[in-house]
Parts: sequence; C-alpha cells; structure tokens
Amino acid sequence: MADAVGVSVNTVSRALRGESGVSAESRETIRRAAEQLGYVPNVHARSLVLGGPRTIGLVITNVSNPFYAELISAIEQRAADEGYHIVLFLSEESTAREQAAAENVIRSGLDGVIVVPVQGETNPWQAVERAGIPLVVVNRRLDDLDVDTVATDNHAGAYAATSHVIAQGARSIVMLEEDLPITTIDQRIQGFRDALEDASLPLDERQVLMVPTRRSDRAALPWQAGDAYRVTVDLLARGHRPDGCVVGNDYFALGLYRALRERGLRCPEDTLVVGFGDYPFAEFLEPPLSTVRLPAGEVGRAAVDRLLHRVNGAEPRSREVTLVPPELVTRRSTGS
Repeated sequence: MADAVGVSVNTVSRALRGESGVSAESRETIRRAAEQLGYVPNVHARSLVLGGPRTIGLVITNVSNPFYAELISAIEQRAADEGYHIVLFLSEESTAREQAAAENVIRSGLDGVIVVPVQGETNPWQAVERAGIPLVVVNRRLDDLDVDTVATDNHAGAYAATSHVIAQGARSIVMLEEDLPITTIDQRIQGFRDALEDASLPLDERQVLMVPTRRSDRAALPWQAGDAYRVTVDLLARGHRPDGCVVGNDYFALGLYRALRERGLRCPEDTLVVGFGDYPFAEFLEPPLSTVRLPAGEVGRAAVDRLLHRVNGAEPRSREVTLVPPELVTRRSTGS
C-alpha cells in the first residue's frame, strides 16, 4: 500500500486513521488507493502487537426476540469466564447498519466477532474475514463465507413438532410461518414438509401459510399475535379446518388460539397446536402450549468456544457447522 502511493507506512497509517500531519492531497491519494486495492487496516493484528484488551464483538439483528436476549446473556457469561469483554452491535435487520457494524469491527481491534447476519443481497463480513479477524456465524447461514457456524437445528425442531401432531392423530396439518427471507424459516418449512412426506401424508403448498408481518418492513420489531390471528381467520373463513397446526413462534399461537375460539373450535379436541420457542408465557396459556424449546444458551456458549478456538491459533481448515438440537416440550395443546 505505501509503495503503491510512494509514501511511508507511517503516513498511510495516519491518513487512514484520520490523524493530523498528512496533507489533504496525500490523504485523498491514499484513500483512492485503499479503495482500489481493497485495503482494510488490520487493527486486530495491531492490537495483538500492542497487547490491547481482550474483546470480542457480537452483532445481533433483533433484541426483542427472546431467543437473542438469552443468546446475548450466554455469550457474555461464557466470554467473561474466559477473560473477554463483549462489544454489542445491533443491525436491526438493516443492511446499512450491518455494513457499519462490519466496518467498526475491522477498525476496533477486536479479537474476534460473533455474528447473526442480516442475509441481505451483500455480505460485509467477507471484508472482516479478509482482515484476518476470526468470525463465527450464529443461527443463520452465509454460504459464501468459509467460517464456522453454530446454529439451532431448526429443521429437526419443525420435524419433531410435525411428527408429534401426526402421532397424536392429526392428518390435515398446516404450518404458519413468517414471510421473511431468512434461512431459519426455510429450514423449519423443510422440516415440516419432510415430516409429512415420511408419514406418507399428502402435501399441498397451501398448507404452508406465510404470515405477512410488519416485520417485513422492519424485522427487528416484536412479533405480533394479530398477524397470525388474521391469517387463521381467513383460513377458517374459506372452510378449511385443520386438525393440527405448527406455528413458527409462540406469539403466533396466541393469535391462532383466539381465531379457533371465535369459530367454536377447541384445542386440543378439534385442533392440535404446537409452537416454537417455549417463551415464558407458553405454559400459562389455556391450554398450556406444546412447543419447541430453543437451545439459545447452548448455541451462545458453543459459539464463544468455537471463536476462541480460532482466536487462540487453531489450524486453518474448512469451516465447521455445529447444529444444536432443540427440545420438543409437550403440553395439553397437543393432548399430552
């Protein structure tokens, strides 16, 4: 970089850090050269040389999601146990905010970063990887990035939930999922489909109801039970009466319950219902909700362990994917 623009390394460093002592002309020349060369300052390496604080970044999409609240707590505790501090970045499912977070990670001299990616059209984490900063992706896939991934096995969770209502006698089963383009939803839908196929039950694509939510405009907002309520009311008004329902989060079960009651349908006698998340209110519903308990704590701890394995000099090799199985919790909404 310094050779390319004919100045000293120290001048390049000062210019890119915005420090004084560099002329406006030189600063602009260095900036253009950095863009052309795809150069990013490797502050991570500098912090190792200077013995800076042991800190890892955590980039989260949505703190209103109970899963991520538990994930943050688990990551912070495991990192503290290992002598590391956490710096939290919130993307709120915004590609612009995610890009800013990635740039901050590069500039901040962090030892590593754990990321729940937005999964937009661009991938800013490639620059972080090129900068030599260890990176672990959590709960979503980034197939164009050769880094470790730790995630809930969402396919297994949806498969178990669907298989459970089938075992309880349901044959006309629907799934309610959010209409958002993220891999966790894709995996749950595939788990639902695979369970039906393995039980030799027909699958009509209309059995997968994509719930249009206000989170499609700003996905960091909380889930709304009313979104699932409206979809279920429409389904029942069209004369379809499922005897089993699998919903992508427990909040949707709240809306589903109300829609069933208004049509005079009983749960579990007429319709079995199983949720996803096992959020604190699930066991206090009437009837108590069967649901898939997500292993947020295990995912968080495994992500820290995986990251520190890389930070501490693990030999480079192909990425590792760790899938943590969820737990099906059965309650009275499925006759258990």
